[in-house]
Amino acid sequence: MFNNWEELEKEANICKKCRLCETRKNVVFGTGKKDAEIMLIGEGPGADEDVQGEPFVGKAGKLMNMAFQMLGINRENLYIANIVKCRPPQNRNPLEDEAKACLDYLRNQVILVKPKIIVLLGSVALKNILGQEYGITSSRGKWIEKKGILYMPTWHPAALLRDENKKIDFIKDLKEVQKVYNENIR
Repeated sequence: MFNNWEELEKEANICKKCRLCETRKNVVFGTGKKDAEIMLIGEGPGADEDVQGEPFVGKAGKLMNMAFQMLGINRENLYIANIVKCRPPQNRNPLEDEAKACLDYLRNQVILVKPKIIVLLGSVALKNILGQEYGITSSRGKWIEKKGILYMPTWHPAALLRDENKKIDFIKDLKEVQKVYNENIR
């Protein structure tokens, strides 16, 4: 457990707890406001993220940014991280042992950020944070409260690239996050 960002990020940058370290270009630690009230968690870095060392900078990230812009959400006021900090080969989902090896870094990020709301982007984030019994299709758009944090599962932005119909749900879910934040947290 790390009490400060510098030590936590330094440890993540030299991590060799799983095989993903063997092919990474950069550790994609996280980005944004380090005391954000809203945190977003995705599954893992893609090719663009691996090169740039920042989450959600590729096509899916650009789509997410467009949704933020449409809703008047400032990305700089959020904290964004992933289940794993290194890119899985061929953008596959992280394997169970890879996710487990990385979860302590994410848990520590959550402790340091102290978010009131966490948006879980996709099935991998949902299952690794709230449990394997949750499914993204049945949980999407529904608030789940655990240990004083409100969770909103929604589609991963990459899913929106494959299925245009999911964009409406994604926007609706972000609007709901914005509404609850403005009414109850702000």
